[in-house]
Amino acid sequence: MKTDLDGWMAERGYAALLVLGGAAHNPPMYYLANGATVTERTVLVQPRGGAPVLYVSAMERDEARRSGLEVRTALPRLTELRGDSDELTATARWLGELLVENGVRGGTVAAYGQADLGAGHALLTALAELHPQYNVVGEFSGGVLHRARLTKDAAEAKRIRAVGTKTMRVVAGTEAFLTRHRAKNGVLVKKDGAPLTVGDVKAHIRSLLQAEHIVDPEDGTIFAIGRDAGVPHSRGNDADVMALGRSIVYDIFPAEPGGGYYFDFTRTWCLGYAPPEVAAAYKDVMAAFKAVMAALKPGELCRTYQHLTCDILEARGHPTLRTDPRGVEGYVHSLAHGVGLEIHEAPSFSGVKTNDDRLEPGMVVTIEPGLYYPERGYGVRVEDCVWLNPATNKFEALGRYHKRLVLHGPNW
Repeated sequence: MKTDLDGWMAERGYAALLVLGGAAHNPPMYYLANGATVTERTVLVQPRGGAPVLYVSAMERDEARRSGLEVRTALPRLTELRGDSDELTATARWLGELLVENGVRGGTVAAYGQADLGAGHALLTALAELHPQYNVVGEFSGGVLHRARLTKDAAEAKRIRAVGTKTMRVVAGTEAFLTRHRAKNGVLVKKDGAPLTVGDVKAHIRSLLQAEHIVDPEDGTIFAIGRDAGVPHSRGNDADVMALGRSIVYDIFPAEPGGGYYFDFTRTWCLGYAPPEVAAAYKDVMAAFKAVMAALKPGELCRTYQHLTCDILEARGHPTLRTDPRGVEGYVHSLAHGVGLEIHEAPSFSGVKTNDDRLEPGMVVTIEPGLYYPERGYGVRVEDCVWLNPATNKFEALGRYHKRLVLHGPNW
């Protein structure tokens, strides 16, 4: 959490954090600027032992103040520097001045933010060359901001839960949309008699998301039927018709607008009836889901639950990543992942022995076992999003919805 950030900076020997770019889809800036609407010409300096300072264009000063941070308008100085040198040199000199202005006169500075990879490399190299008193470093994974974001406080969990509540209404609206259509010759049809398609359903989902004021930042909602449901990240084919008795994997992961917090949720449905093989696979997935949820324990190694899931599904006759690491059938992914300002965050639930991630108070994680048999024409996944409440040390579901496999409509 943010309250731990200063201690982790001290542990790493960092004199400051330097964050560049706008807040949208830039988790480091969004996180430290408290979600304020700032654009790409923004710099945040977080000195160790001091408060963060936000540097913005004067045009954005009011929006920036919504961050609750000290806001300064330093772009005129950058313009002055550009009068004497090229843009890269001027920007690097300017960043050094901002560090000095915040009492950071030397030491290790960790850089974060959003920029083209080449441009970012050029800028940080120039910063280090022009200001040799700074050791400018980047963090590939496991950095101080990653560690801070690993656990969520009550305010963050409340925001994720709010997205979850809205998502549940979208899911309910999707179910209602499907179940009000009639079936003809084993296929759902619209009023004009044309088949209802995956594309039609996705268009309705988009309208429901818009009505709830949440967004699908990656345009990646999964609504896949039949064979496509057997490929975990297949988004589905818009032309596929909504046929009775075929499994549908519906995985929806919307977020707050402007790069905010995500929610993640999956259900598997069959329209009208479930073929025996699909029903059996669903029963196996639910057995794994329930066993994991009952076993979750603060402080436990995350990989423990991947192995538990493999134990259960292997005992029921399914291949897993443990029995066939390159397999594309059976249980082919890890059990879970963290959720926050990115849809996939730490901790990892990989089963490898080097994975030392543990369940810590404040973590928000998914639980999502699944079985996939694309050549048999089906897939099954069930996913809930849970928070380990640090006040109670108990796991709480951040969104609730029924887990019935079969949906029923007017004549099916």
